[in-house]
Amino acid sequence: MSAQNKPENGNLLKTFEPYKEKKGEEYMSDRQVEHFAQILNDWKSQLMVEVDRTVNHMQDEAANFPDPADRASQEEEFSLELRTRDRERKLIKKIEKTLGRLEEGDYGFCDGCGVEIGIRRLEARPTATLCIDCKTLAEIKEKQLGH
Repeated sequence: MSAQNKPENGNLLKTFEPYKEKKGEEYMSDRQVEHFAQILNDWKSQLMVEVDRTVNHMQDEAANFPDPADRASQEEEFSLELRTRDRERKLIKKIEKTLGRLEEGDYGFCDGCGVEIGIRRLEARPTATLCIDCKTLAEIKEKQLGH
């Protein structure tokens, strides 16, 4: 049974088969690492397609409208697209950093306390670096400091 999982960037990440752990399987086994490498690489590829599509769209649609309102509308549309692509570019960098952690054997373990982040949390947010407890504490501190 396939589940639709949409971490961080909504509809860009296609459906994938949730990982089924084998009884007694070691956390971050080769199979699990392969599973997450596939998710991350697929996600990165989809983001790259979106970036290319935006560049092509902007090249094809660029026009010098004589009407200032039409020109302003097009500039606003392009501005929104560029902001979205900038967020996706940052996300691609984050995915690449996460793939590096995967290769180094650091993936899946909390940067804060060192415990296992967990398969389901990583499927929901493949670039997570904190366990749910450390992330919750970080968010509480952030609210208290007003950032």
